[in-house]
Amino acid sequence: MRPGTAGTLKAAFLVLASLCAWYSGYLLAELIPDVPLSSTIYSIRSIGERPVLRAPAPKRQKCDHWTPCPANSYAYRLLSGGGRDKYAKICFEDEMLIGEKTANVARGINIAIVNYMTGAVIATQHFDMYEGDNSGPMVRFIQSAPSQSLLFMVTQDEGSSRLKEDAKKTIEALGSKEIRNMRFRSSWVFLAAKGFELPSEIQREKINHSDSSRNRYSGWPAEIQIEGCIPKGPS
Repeated sequence: MRPGTAGTLKAAFLVLASLCAWYSGYLLAELIPDVPLSSTIYSIRSIGERPVLRAPAPKRQKCDHWTPCPANSYAYRLLSGGGRDKYAKICFEDEMLIGEKTANVARGINIAIVNYMTGAVIATQHFDMYEGDNSGPMVRFIQSAPSQSLLFMVTQDEGSSRLKEDAKKTIEALGSKEIRNMRFRSSWVFLAAKGFELPSEIQREKINHSDSSRNRYSGWPAEIQIEGCIPKGPS
């Protein structure tokens, strides 16, 4: 092959290669969407990475239960006070009956009465058991609860110093097994039913005593709680 002919072929090949490169670039530009370069680079880097599966946030349940209560039942959660700043709470059907936000929790024994048939709140009250003579008024308040009532009781700070025998008998008659074990600053929660029986599997009571060797808070035991679901009665 003559030198001149070889040079011509090389030049023709270079022109053809340039045209092919230009056409390939044109097609690529048409196929790729008009996005910022940084996004394109990120997309390229993401190729081959494992997809991240994000679980949806769990749905909040009544009274902050982990799982929902069955249909045709009431959700409840009782929390005693703990230390100086951890306030007692009574939650029923996602309504805070007693607590810091409702501004009706105080030292002593805090009680809420609820109509079992309708779920309506009848009354709430707190009774100081460290100062004053409030054991008798608490007995009368408990006795005022009509038949077919739910009674929720939680301690805040100290609930035993001025708790008299008549009060202990009244609460004991509602099914309490721990009321006579109350000590200074014991944490105590109790669920009672008046005029009907609760299912045996429902957690109804819990107590925690002050013990300086293992208290979470200086001079106070840790707060305790019970929660669950109460089947509704026939309508």
